[in-house]
Amino acid sequence: MTNKVELIGHYGDDTIIAQSAWTSTSRDITEEKRSRIGSLLEMLASEGHHTPFEKSMLHFLVTVDQATHIHLLKHRIGVSINGESARYKELKEDKYYLPEDWGGLIVESQLYDDGGWDGPRNKMIDWKERLDNFSEEANKLYHECLAELSPVLGRKRAKESARFFKTFNSQITMDISFNWRSFAHFLHLRNSEHAQVEVRELAQQMLQQVKQIEGNPFELTIKAFKL
Repeated sequence: MTNKVELIGHYGDDTIIAQSAWTSTSRDITEEKRSRIGSLLEMLASEGHHTPFEKSMLHFLVTVDQATHIHLLKHRIGVSINGESARYKELKEDKYYLPEDWGGLIVESQLYDDGGWDGPRNKMIDWKERLDNFSEEANKLYHECLAELSPVLGRKRAKESARFFKTFNSQITMDISFNWRSFAHFLHLRNSEHAQVEVRELAQQMLQQVKQIEGNPFELTIKAFKL
Protein backbone atom coordinates (compact mmCIF):
# COMPACT_ATOMS: atom_id res chain seq x y z
CA MET A 1 0.00 0.00 0.00
CA THR A 2 3.00 2.31 0.44
CA ASN A 3 5.95 2.88 -1.87
CA LYS A 4 9.15 1.17 -0.77
CA VAL A 5 12.88 1.54 -1.38
CA GLU A 6 15.84 -0.68 -0.53
CA LEU A 7 19.50 0.11 -1.14
CA ILE A 8 20.85 -3.23 -2.39
CA GLY A 9 24.36 -2.25 -3.41
CA HIS A 10 26.95 0.48 -3.83
CA TYR A 11 30.41 0.96 -5.25
CA GLY A 12 33.10 3.49 -4.39
CA ASP A 13 33.42 6.13 -1.72
CA ASP A 14 34.71 9.66 -1.16
CA THR A 15 38.31 8.52 -1.68
CA ILE A 16 37.55 6.80 -5.01
CA ILE A 17 35.98 10.03 -6.27
CA ALA A 18 38.95 12.09 -5.08
CA GLN A 19 41.41 9.69 -6.71
CA SER A 20 39.56 10.02 -9.99
CA ALA A 21 39.90 13.80 -9.79
CA TRP A 22 43.59 13.54 -8.90
CA THR A 23 44.37 11.21 -11.83
CA SER A 24 45.57 14.22 -13.81
CA THR A 25 48.43 14.66 -11.31
CA SER A 26 48.89 11.71 -8.98
CA ARG A 27 46.43 9.15 -7.64
CA ASP A 28 48.63 8.38 -4.64
CA ILE A 29 46.84 9.16 -1.39
CA THR A 30 49.06 10.65 1.29
CA GLU A 31 47.79 11.63 4.71
CA GLU A 32 48.04 15.28 3.67
CA LYS A 33 45.95 14.66 0.56
CA ARG A 34 43.46 12.58 2.53
CA SER A 35 42.89 15.59 4.78
CA ARG A 36 41.96 17.62 1.69
CA ILE A 37 39.37 15.22 0.24
CA GLY A 38 36.45 17.13 1.74
CA SER A 39 37.55 20.50 0.34
CA LEU A 40 38.35 18.91 -3.03
CA LEU A 41 34.88 17.38 -3.34
CA GLU A 42 33.24 20.65 -2.34
CA MET A 43 35.21 22.47 -5.04
CA LEU A 44 34.30 19.86 -7.66
CA ALA A 45 30.61 20.00 -6.78
CA SER A 46 30.37 23.79 -6.61
CA GLU A 47 32.39 24.42 -9.77
CA GLY A 48 30.53 21.86 -11.86
CA HIS A 49 33.46 19.47 -12.26
CA HIS A 50 31.21 16.45 -11.78
CA THR A 51 32.89 13.74 -13.86
CA PRO A 52 34.78 12.22 -10.88
CA PHE A 53 31.45 11.63 -9.11
CA GLU A 54 30.47 9.27 -11.92
CA LYS A 55 33.00 6.74 -10.58
CA SER A 56 30.78 5.75 -7.64
CA MET A 57 27.43 3.97 -7.92
CA LEU A 58 24.25 3.40 -5.92
CA HIS A 59 21.86 0.52 -6.60
CA PHE A 60 18.24 0.45 -5.36
CA LEU A 61 15.19 -1.80 -5.54
CA VAL A 62 11.97 0.22 -5.37
CA THR A 63 8.27 -0.53 -5.45
CA VAL A 64 6.35 2.51 -6.70
CA ASP A 65 3.08 3.71 -8.20
CA GLN A 66 2.85 4.54 -11.90
CA ALA A 67 3.20 8.30 -11.41
CA THR A 68 6.49 7.83 -9.53
CA HIS A 69 7.55 5.25 -12.11
CA ILE A 70 7.17 7.91 -14.83
CA HIS A 71 9.14 10.46 -12.77
CA LEU A 72 11.99 7.96 -12.44
CA LEU A 73 11.99 7.22 -16.17
CA LYS A 74 12.67 10.91 -16.86
CA HIS A 75 16.18 10.37 -15.47
CA ARG A 76 18.25 8.62 -18.14
CA ILE A 77 21.85 9.90 -18.18
CA GLY A 78 23.91 7.92 -15.69
CA VAL A 79 20.81 5.99 -14.62
CA SER A 80 19.91 2.38 -15.41
CA ILE A 81 16.35 1.09 -14.89
CA ASN A 82 14.67 -2.29 -15.28
CA GLY A 83 11.19 -3.06 -14.00
CA GLU A 84 8.33 -5.52 -13.85
CA SER A 85 6.35 -5.75 -17.06
CA ALA A 86 2.68 -6.71 -17.30
CA ARG A 87 3.37 -7.39 -20.96
CA TYR A 88 5.64 -10.30 -20.13
CA LYS A 89 3.97 -11.70 -17.05
CA GLU A 90 0.72 -11.64 -15.12
CA LEU A 91 1.03 -9.26 -12.17
CA LYS A 92 -0.32 -11.57 -9.49
CA GLU A 93 0.56 -9.58 -6.39
CA ASP A 94 -1.92 -6.78 -7.18
CA LYS A 95 0.20 -4.13 -5.48
CA TYR A 96 -1.28 -0.65 -5.40
CA TYR A 97 -0.63 2.64 -3.65
CA LEU A 98 -3.04 4.65 -1.51
CA PRO A 99 -2.11 8.30 -0.78
CA GLU A 100 -1.11 8.53 2.87
CA ASP A 101 -2.40 12.10 3.21
CA TRP A 102 -5.90 10.86 2.31
CA GLY A 103 -6.05 8.85 5.52
CA GLY A 104 -8.80 9.96 7.89
CA LEU A 105 -10.22 12.51 5.42
CA ILE A 106 -14.00 12.37 5.21
CA VAL A 107 -15.24 14.87 2.63
CA GLU A 108 -18.76 16.13 2.14
CA SER A 109 -19.73 15.37 -1.46
CA GLN A 110 -22.60 17.10 -3.24
CA LEU A 111 -22.44 14.73 -6.21
CA TYR A 112 -24.00 11.65 -4.63
CA ASP A 113 -27.20 10.37 -6.22
CA ASP A 114 -28.71 7.12 -4.94
CA GLY A 115 -31.61 7.32 -7.40
CA GLY A 116 -34.08 8.48 -4.76
CA TRP A 117 -37.06 10.72 -5.47
CA ASP A 118 -35.34 13.71 -3.88
CA GLY A 119 -32.41 13.62 -6.36
CA PRO A 120 -28.75 14.35 -5.55
CA ARG A 121 -27.92 15.02 -1.92
CA ASN A 122 -24.87 15.50 0.26
CA LYS A 123 -23.00 12.48 1.55
CA MET A 124 -19.82 12.06 3.58
CA ILE A 125 -17.23 10.29 1.43
CA ASP A 126 -14.00 8.52 2.46
CA TRP A 127 -12.07 8.85 -0.80
CA LYS A 128 -9.18 6.67 0.35
CA GLU A 129 -11.62 3.85 1.03
CA ARG A 130 -13.25 4.39 -2.36
CA LEU A 131 -9.89 4.28 -4.13
CA ASP A 132 -9.06 1.09 -2.22
CA ASN A 133 -12.32 -0.54 -3.33
CA PHE A 134 -11.91 0.72 -6.90
CA SER A 135 -8.36 -0.70 -7.07
CA GLU A 136 -9.52 -4.08 -5.78
CA GLU A 137 -12.27 -4.22 -8.40
CA ALA A 138 -9.89 -3.18 -11.20
CA ASN A 139 -7.44 -5.92 -10.20
CA LYS A 140 -10.23 -8.47 -10.17
CA LEU A 141 -11.28 -7.44 -13.69
CA TYR A 142 -7.65 -7.57 -14.85
CA HIS A 143 -7.28 -11.22 -13.85
CA GLU A 144 -10.72 -12.19 -15.21
CA CYS A 145 -10.05 -10.46 -18.51
CA LEU A 146 -6.63 -12.10 -18.84
CA ALA A 147 -8.04 -15.55 -18.15
CA GLU A 148 -10.93 -15.22 -20.61
CA LEU A 149 -9.03 -13.52 -23.43
CA SER A 150 -6.02 -15.87 -23.34
CA PRO A 151 -7.76 -18.72 -25.25
CA VAL A 152 -9.14 -16.23 -27.76
CA LEU A 153 -6.26 -13.83 -28.42
CA GLY A 154 -3.36 -15.89 -27.15
CA ARG A 155 -1.54 -15.42 -23.87
CA LYS A 156 0.84 -12.74 -25.18
CA ARG A 157 -1.87 -10.38 -26.50
CA ALA A 158 -4.13 -11.08 -23.53
CA LYS A 159 -1.39 -10.04 -21.08
CA GLU A 160 -0.47 -6.84 -22.86
CA SER A 161 -4.08 -5.74 -23.31
CA ALA A 162 -5.65 -6.89 -20.03
CA ARG A 163 -3.26 -4.55 -18.23
CA PHE A 164 -5.44 -1.64 -19.35
CA PHE A 165 -7.55 -2.52 -16.34
CA LYS A 166 -4.59 -1.68 -14.10
CA THR A 167 -5.12 1.66 -12.36
CA PHE A 168 -2.62 4.54 -12.20
CA ASN A 169 -1.94 3.74 -8.55
CA SER A 170 -0.79 0.21 -9.46
CA GLN A 171 2.71 -0.47 -8.18
CA ILE A 172 5.61 -2.18 -9.92
CA THR A 173 9.04 -3.14 -8.63
CA MET A 174 12.00 -1.48 -10.34
CA ASP A 175 15.75 -2.06 -10.25
CA ILE A 176 17.46 1.33 -10.55
CA SER A 177 21.09 2.42 -10.31
CA PHE A 178 22.67 5.87 -10.38
CA ASN A 179 26.20 7.11 -10.58
CA TRP A 180 26.71 9.76 -7.91
CA ARG A 181 26.58 12.64 -10.37
CA SER A 182 23.15 11.53 -11.57
CA PHE A 183 21.96 10.75 -8.05
CA ALA A 184 22.79 14.28 -6.90
CA HIS A 185 20.90 15.68 -9.90
CA PHE A 186 17.93 13.41 -9.11
CA LEU A 187 17.86 14.59 -5.49
CA HIS A 188 18.05 18.28 -6.40
CA LEU A 189 14.99 17.87 -8.63
CA ARG A 190 12.94 15.31 -6.71
CA ASN A 191 13.78 16.07 -3.07
CA SER A 192 12.21 19.47 -3.58
CA GLU A 193 9.06 21.20 -2.42
CA HIS A 194 8.06 21.47 -6.08
CA ALA A 195 8.16 17.70 -6.66
CA GLN A 196 5.13 15.45 -6.26
CA VAL A 197 4.84 14.13 -2.73
CA GLU A 198 5.35 10.48 -3.66
CA VAL A 199 8.60 10.92 -5.60
CA ARG A 200 9.88 13.42 -3.02
CA GLU A 201 9.35 10.89 -0.24
CA LEU A 202 11.09 8.23 -2.32
CA ALA A 203 14.10 10.52 -2.88
CA GLN A 204 14.27 11.26 0.85
CA GLN A 205 14.21 7.55 1.70
CA MET A 206 16.96 6.86 -0.84
CA LEU A 207 19.20 9.56 0.62
CA GLN A 208 18.54 8.41 4.17
CA GLN A 209 19.56 4.84 3.33
CA VAL A 210 22.75 6.08 1.67
CA LYS A 211 23.57 8.06 4.82
CA GLN A 212 23.08 4.88 6.86
CA ILE A 213 25.61 2.77 4.92
CA GLU A 214 28.07 1.30 7.40
CA GLY A 215 31.13 3.51 7.65
CA ASN A 216 29.34 6.40 5.91
CA PRO A 217 31.53 6.12 2.75
CA PHE A 218 29.83 9.05 0.99
CA GLU A 219 29.73 11.48 3.93
CA LEU A 220 31.91 14.09 2.22
CA THR A 221 30.15 13.71 -1.12
CA ILE A 222 26.78 14.34 0.55
CA LYS A 223 28.21 17.41 2.23
CA ALA A 224 29.77 18.63 -1.02
CA PHE A 225 26.42 18.59 -2.81
CA LYS A 226 24.67 20.12 0.23
CA LEU A 227 22.27 17.20 0.46
